[in-house]
Amino acid sequence: MPQEIFPALKKIHFLANLTDETLESLAAKAKLVKFPKQAIIITESDETGSLYIILSGKVRVFSSDEKGKEVTLLIQEAGTHFGELALLSDKTRSASVIALQTTVCGVISKEDFINWLTLHPSAAISMLGALSEKIRYLTEKVKHLALSNVYERTIKQLYEMAHKEGDILVIYDMPSQQELANMVGSSREMINKVMQELIKGAYITIQDKILRIERTLPASW
Repeated sequence: MPQEIFPALKKIHFLANLTDETLESLAAKAKLVKFPKQAIIITESDETGSLYIILSGKVRVFSSDEKGKEVTLLIQEAGTHFGELALLSDKTRSASVIALQTTVCGVISKEDFINWLTLHPSAAISMLGALSEKIRYLTEKVKHLALSNVYERTIKQLYEMAHKEGDILVIYDMPSQQELANMVGSSREMINKVMQELIKGAYITIQDKILRIERTLPASW
């Protein structure tokens, strides 16, 4: 059993209350897989089914249409997981996942996970709770995309990515304008306009891919 898998499983909400012995039996089924930056880990409509636990790195979960237009659903880092929806149904993958950095995952096959889950029904109940939370988050995101304008969606995304440091909020490794556009369902040109206005108004500063929110961003523009 790779040493990194067990502590990573302990951090997953729906597994956190299980005994060490129970988690060790699941960790033993995992395989370490390293994905280079920009590697496609999962493709939308794939028929594969595995659970991925991110041990290091960062990934982007996104959906796209036949014209190649993308919308980012989630950005996930070490200590999180993805792929659980495919474990519980025979449907194809509902979204794609790409590595934003070199990323190492513990991968547990659908067959191994289901066999383990049948032996530990309490984990199944916790998993349903975690899935409902993710669905609620994505529902709110879709609602926000439909009912808010580009500026409102952009500042909401900035606040979600920011970490408080003293009296300001900071975003390290700030996404590119195109990446931010994919997150909020907009064009890069519109994002550039919003960011330039925020810089001009001294609301934010950006240097070396670090964005600082210096004061409260206007609720509307």
